[in-house]
Amino acid sequence: MTSPAARHMMRVSASETAQRDAVPLRNATAYEQMLVKLAADNRTLKQISSKERKAAKKRELLPFYLPWVAGVLDSGKGAQDDIVMTVMLWRLDADDIAGALEIARYAMTYGLTMPVGRRPTPCLLAEEVTLAAQRLLAAKQPVELANLLDTIALTERADMPDIVRAKLHKITGYVLRDAKQLPEALAHLQRAIQLESTIGVKKDIEQLARQLRPKPEPAPKTQKTKPRTRKPAAKPAARRGRPPKAAKAAG
Repeated sequence: MTSPAARHMMRVSASETAQRDAVPLRNATAYEQMLVKLAADNRTLKQISSKERKAAKKRELLPFYLPWVAGVLDSGKGAQDDIVMTVMLWRLDADDIAGALEIARYAMTYGLTMPVGRRPTPCLLAEEVTLAAQRLLAAKQPVELANLLDTIALTERADMPDIVRAKLHKITGYVLRDAKQLPEALAHLQRAIQLESTIGVKKDIEQLARQLRPKPEPAPKTQKTKPRTRKPAAKPAARRGRPPKAAKAAG
């Protein structure tokens, strides 16, 4: 752990170094020292095969770089900074989407690039945010919807493979569906299948469409009237007493 004084000095050094607009940082002493530390940490990470353990190690290493990142974000003028960009990727690997977006806004404002790999920053951001969200969902951890929507907005105008953007819309649709925001979920899933027909959301779209379809109003209940029944005719009342004797026949 670095002391508070060391963290303060690191932040100040990062701020002063990052203010060198469009000047390479390779000759900056503080920056060079940070690169040496970063290289050593990368060597440590390369010795770990498990992705899960590697992500845990990155979570352990990240706090050391916080003062440097804070200094750059506070006062930077857009000079390429491999430390900041590496921290952005590590945060994504550690499922810290919000922390990565904090750097991504700065990086995309000034066009910073990744120190290794060929993926442009917007493409990497969209792809890695999607993967982080998928891991969180699989682990039944909450996914902040605002982070996904911010990623879509940040990368909206960037050129990237359609499948990358489609996957981002797909995971956003699923998070919206879980949040019971069904119309918005349907819109993102429809956008995903529009970008990539084999994205695997057709049944989800059909299910959402059924749920959102207006249900027919029930027919008004009519009061049933029983048919009138005719009462049977009343039988004449029987006379009381002995019946009269029959008249004798004349003989």
